[in-house]
Amino acid sequence: MLRPAGVVLPAAVELLLGACSALGADEPEPVPVGSPTATAAEPAADPAMAEFYAQRLSWQDCGDGVQCSTLTVPVDHADPAGARTRISLVRVPATGDERLGSLVFNPGGPGVGGIPYVRAEGHQVTDVVLEHFDVVGFDPRGVATSDPVRCLTDAETDELLAADATPDDAAERDALVGLAAGVGRGCAARGGELAAHVDTRSAARDLDVLRAALGDDRLSFLGKSYGTFLGATYAELFPQRVGRFVLDGALDPALSEADFEAGQADGFETALAAYVADCLQQRGCPLRGTTEQGVQQVRDLLERIDAAPLDTGTARPLTQSLAQLGVAYPLYASSLWPQLTEALAQALEGGGAKLLALADAYARRGADGGYADNSNTAIYAVNCLDRPDTSTPAEVERSAVELARRSPTFGAFLAWGSLPCTTWPFPATGQPGPLRAAGSGPILVVGTTRDPATPYAWSQALAEQLAEGHLLTRDGDGHTGYRAGSSCTDAAVDAYLVAGAVPADGARCG
Repeated sequence: MLRPAGVVLPAAVELLLGACSALGADEPEPVPVGSPTATAAEPAADPAMAEFYAQRLSWQDCGDGVQCSTLTVPVDHADPAGARTRISLVRVPATGDERLGSLVFNPGGPGVGGIPYVRAEGHQVTDVVLEHFDVVGFDPRGVATSDPVRCLTDAETDELLAADATPDDAAERDALVGLAAGVGRGCAARGGELAAHVDTRSAARDLDVLRAALGDDRLSFLGKSYGTFLGATYAELFPQRVGRFVLDGALDPALSEADFEAGQADGFETALAAYVADCLQQRGCPLRGTTEQGVQQVRDLLERIDAAPLDTGTARPLTQSLAQLGVAYPLYASSLWPQLTEALAQALEGGGAKLLALADAYARRGADGGYADNSNTAIYAVNCLDRPDTSTPAEVERSAVELARRSPTFGAFLAWGSLPCTTWPFPATGQPGPLRAAGSGPILVVGTTRDPATPYAWSQALAEQLAEGHLLTRDGDGHTGYRAGSSCTDAAVDAYLVAGAVPADGARCG
């Protein structure tokens, strides 16, 4: 039931070094981000919001050269005098003397915190960028350490992730519908008022309060995966406050739920075929024949697991849903393909331990049975508020049948993933539609041609929608492009962030 686009790779994954085109890799000369125009809207002009915008952050050392702080924002931005919530922050200070401001980073999700990524080695940017920017990570409202919205216990999360997410009969369908409804009930019972206000527009408004608290006239932002939607939403709300914006592995905000699922299914099918083609060239690959035949062998394995879950040597058998997570996770980065090969080889021999380990890594489940954060359910808390166009279980079932024809491996799994939103206890506040951010400066969109979770066409679409969108293409595998192994892509992004240099139309990296 977990929608694979909702999870990003762990920050510690080391990716392979890719090829570089003629864009060059010289260190860019720093150019100030600039000041806002005289017409820039100032939300702090509202007396009710003034105290939030007047915050000055108190940074404390929290180890390994990282500083920590918290930001206070209203639970409901339309009611600033009401309840408040806290946003957890970390900062890695700029290492050089020519500081250009802060670069706020969001790794994706929704429901994924950014703090572990900024704390990890490399801090998600190159040394060139870190020389000129304080890199700031945050856990969005209701997520991870920022007053997390709790919906399920760890045991209930185990049950949700292991449940048959592609029901074959009425009994299995009813069981899945019941589990899906339990997510919303749990959020309503345990999440408080905040659970109704974890939508992306509210998170984007938090970003503007953060910008002011950081002392920056403009927000500079690096968003990956879902982070591109958060960033584009901010740009739509506050176009004159946009500084250097990199949106990497974009979501297309204009897509309906059905088109979103279809595009993602296509992306994962493309990524699986790329993996299988590579596997067939490697010694020890358990698949045989052509790429198409190898993909079919993976599908057949998943069908067998649906009928008879595999033993893992633990009390948790490998169900089809867990197996699909285990297959999907390594498709995010080619550096993980060897682990997928080993797991498939074991599964084809009847053992499920290695695929289960991959699924647990994907879901952030520890060996003690605890989950690192609330990302497995926070994804629904955000998505169900943002997307109002999933209305009944019967519609989800029809969509699953249609999408399974288009994407036999992942289609039904993805379609059924929207089921919790059919019974969500809070009304949706978002609406699919293009985002233009008219009046902003240049915004750099990075798209990867064989991205499984955010298909390349979505980056193309967002770059076209934005009034000042500029597309940089990375020709490669894996999810997102910056810091994914292509020195060419890294050099182009660095030149934009540090010097404001926008890549030429049609710029492409290997």
